[in-house]
Amino acid sequence: MKDKTVLTALAALAQESRLAVFRLLVQAGPQGLAASRIAEALDIAPSSLSFHLKELSHAGLLTARHEGRFIYYCADIGTMNGLIAFLTENCCGGVPCDVAGDAACGPVCKPAAP
Repeated sequence: MKDKTVLTALAALAQESRLAVFRLLVQAGPQGLAASRIAEALDIAPSSLSFHLKELSHAGLLTARHEGRFIYYCADIGTMNGLIAFLTENCCGGVPCDVAGDAACGPVCKPAAP
């Protein structure tokens, strides 16, 4: 991913409602949720939700599909995985990390030697 793409995605997620929307859509999986269901689940006014969905879509974090009168939104898992890969690409000094990660990185950062 390019730095500008990463910055746009992180900026979009750096807001409480948008982060909640994205996490809900990740949980919903590939079928996604209609905007009305998202608004109901998170108690967000439809006008506010529309703004947040636009910001997340602009950042490439969501996809949308029309089914009849409804628009269903899905988290773009490819973009999410790309963002995670970008953030962790130099993890542990180039030593491959696994989910446990502690074996390579240790549980805390160690101060640099003077």
